[in-house]
Amino acid sequence: KARGAGTATCWSMIGVIVVPMTVPRRNPGELEIELFCRGVRIPSAASLSDDARPVSRTRAGLGSGLELVIPGDLKDLWLNVPVEEDFVRTSPFELRQAEDGSRYLIRDTRNGEAYPVRVPEEPDWYQGTTSRGTTMAQVGVLQGTYLGIYVSNSCMYWYQGEAQNCRFCTTGFNVGVNEVATKHVRDVVETAARAKAESGVTFVHFNTGYQNGLGLRQLAPYVKAIKEEVGALVGVQAVPPGSPDELWQFDWLRDLGCDHFSFCYEFHHPKWFAELCPGKQATVGQQAFFRALEYCQKRMPKGACSGEIIAGVEPLESTLEAIDWITGAGAFPTVCIFRPVVGSDMEHYPSPDYDEMVQVMRHMYVACRQGGIPIGVAPNIEVSLIVNPDDAAYLVPRTLGFRLDRLKLGVVKRLAQLHFRRELRPHAVHGSLDLPRASETASAQS
Repeated sequence: KARGAGTATCWSMIGVIVVPMTVPRRNPGELEIELFCRGVRIPSAASLSDDARPVSRTRAGLGSGLELVIPGDLKDLWLNVPVEEDFVRTSPFELRQAEDGSRYLIRDTRNGEAYPVRVPEEPDWYQGTTSRGTTMAQVGVLQGTYLGIYVSNSCMYWYQGEAQNCRFCTTGFNVGVNEVATKHVRDVVETAARAKAESGVTFVHFNTGYQNGLGLRQLAPYVKAIKEEVGALVGVQAVPPGSPDELWQFDWLRDLGCDHFSFCYEFHHPKWFAELCPGKQATVGQQAFFRALEYCQKRMPKGACSGEIIAGVEPLESTLEAIDWITGAGAFPTVCIFRPVVGSDMEHYPSPDYDEMVQVMRHMYVACRQGGIPIGVAPNIEVSLIVNPDDAAYLVPRTLGFRLDRLKLGVVKRLAQLHFRRELRPHAVHGSLDLPRASETASAQS
């Protein structure tokens, strides 16, 4: 069987007799991972058009699935489960509606197990319009509980003489088609304000593809506006500068109110990075991501930065090494289970192996805790595109040490509440949109 290929039934051979293998009931964390790996089939009878958030093919395309919530005793898990990719057709999981129509279940056809799930509704503000007449769902979308906004024109890697786009990405097909190409600051502010008021959004994440070295500068007005007019935690993701002399731009964005930087370097092994991210390799190189993450994390509280990687493509050992490097730098790993998105260059690449992904996510949780990374502390931030580090608590034994560690995290979370309450109120920031000179920023930092 090809690695990651889904099957409705697992079999083993004993002589010439075919015997079905028992598939155990999954706990919430295990179910989340296997749904990422295998997807879920949706019968035509399911009335999702009345209940669910729309499948949103925006940004890199990784949110092109169905938003679900798996209830659990440790925490509820948000995930964006594949529903359209080729491998989903052979998934053992199917979405069922209870006979009374009141709730949804995920049924595992291998063993008959049924798992209750929630289907988050489309928020009313999706169909609202800004004062400029822009539909808000074309400005930003919920991916879990946070608001994701791609601020500018599509990634420039798509428009070289020979396309240099990341091979798993579909940004070039989505931006300007399924969402507004360039977001006006006023549209962003009004959309974020309604998302906060009606959906309880606490975190607004801005990203942009490669913009010929101008990505961080493009993000600055949005960061300042959200902080001063909406009041939310703000995260930024952009291709970092290739030159160390340009890293001062991160300090500038911090002065404008940025709370979090994420560095999406995808693959830790240099060979896989170069082959699957040719534009990043050609313009800045892998070391630029390492250099920028270390630079920012040293200047910010532990866990305020993240290194984003994709699991299930490069060798398992490289992914585990990436997790160790990221946590060793004081950041937290954002680990996305590879999705062969429809329309991408890797559309027909196999979906990852479930057992390997469990190993990856368990390693992620242990590495975060051993490194003292505060996970699950910020209020109401659940990212549906990944297995959040604290989601993986379901994958480790609930020993006395585990319970004591959760008590410790609870204390950290309570102590951090005052800081977060302050950041969730609109307030003036110290920074100016006037572009500082690198020497001035360096002097202020020293």
